[in-house]
Amino acid sequence: MIMHVWNCLKCRIANEKGQGLVEYGLILALVGVVVAAALTTLAGDISALFGNIGGQLNPK
Repeated sequence: MIMHVWNCLKCRIANEKGQGLVEYGLILALVGVVVAAALTTLAGDISALFGNIGGQLNPK
């Protein structure tokens, strides 16, 4: 009985069908975190840049 359970567990662990999809998901999540961190860091600079552009396009 124990050997049967052990063999079933070994089969499930050795199955690598979804491994590629999980790796792509992890890469996508990492890219999302990096983009979010970059946008958070540069938010003030981007806002100032668009403010300058808007001021030059529509002078008062």
